[in-house]
Amino acid sequence: MTGVQQLAEKFALLKKRSEKALVTYITAGDPDMQTTGRLVLAMDRAGADIIELGVPFSDPSADGPVIQRASTRALRNHTNPAGILKLVEEVREKVKTPLVLMSYYNPILQYGLNAFCADAARAGVAGLIIPDLPVEEAGPLITEADKVGLALIPLAAPTSNRHRLAKITAAARGFIYCVTVTGITGTRQDVTGEIARLAGQVREFTDLPIVAGFGIATTDQAAAVARYCDGVVVGSALVRLVEEQGEDSLQSVAGLTRQLKGVLSSAQVQFGKNG
Repeated sequence: MTGVQQLAEKFALLKKRSEKALVTYITAGDPDMQTTGRLVLAMDRAGADIIELGVPFSDPSADGPVIQRASTRALRNHTNPAGILKLVEEVREKVKTPLVLMSYYNPILQYGLNAFCADAARAGVAGLIIPDLPVEEAGPLITEADKVGLALIPLAAPTSNRHRLAKITAAARGFIYCVTVTGITGTRQDVTGEIARLAGQVREFTDLPIVAGFGIATTDQAAAVARYCDGVVVGSALVRLVEEQGEDSLQSVAGLTRQLKGVLSSAQVQFGKNG
């Protein structure tokens, strides 16, 4: 099954169950690759629907301090794309959750677009999220990803106009990642102000699922945002647990994952704009 098919199957199953998707994020290699593998298994068993693995980069311009520090720690451990793909290959048969890589463009470009997409698909990666790759420059990567069935998942920002949203949705595979706020990743109090409007505009151009992220840290925030889309991404709150507890963070990460999935499976998020 290709990555695009994995994601389509996952969202179809969630729709049948009247659930919203929980997408969890951790930085690969923080605190080490062995713990990353254990965290993936823990989140999968705790109910995560899709798991993002961050590829550490020296200039993570879209990320806030928590994930920046995680990237720094991972790079000190000599974490690289090849090692992350090896990890995906090792855990892929043990999890039912699609695995998506979130990477800046430079590491993929240095690896080689054709080689990276081929190796990622072979390892079992379902999709790619590249926050610093504008849709206007994504053509070569889309071509290589399409050859092997990898989903290239674009970001749509609150500042995107209708013309740009049309371009973004036309290039999208898997789902659309809607950014809840203008700025970097991290926890904030108000994450619903723009998502209702943005999700409504995106739906004018595509039937693909819409997932919202940036700034969602609590169950209340997840439930509020999920009323307007098909799923939510939680990253910095989980990465902070890893930062604080290191190898001992599995139980805490699984606990937060379980709590978040609980509210996304409940009636309180089913009857909003997208109910």
